[in-house]
Amino acid sequence: MLLSPTNKVARLHYMANSFRMLTAGDHVVCAVTGQAIPLEELRYWSVVKQEPYVSAEASARAALAKG
Repeated sequence: MLLSPTNKVARLHYMANSFRMLTAGDHVVCAVTGQAIPLEELRYWSVVKQEPYVSAEASARAALAKG
């Protein structure tokens, strides 16, 4: 039986329609807000910047930010 890691940040590779887990964990941290995002709730990310977002609003804010 494979145990699920708890309260550990996952490291992911973000692709166009999915992501691949590089380091096991149960959540990622939003690049804009710093809020923890459980993997089962992760819906927004940037393939180019390779960073996750907690919401569409956070994703738009990151897209509009310089850099």
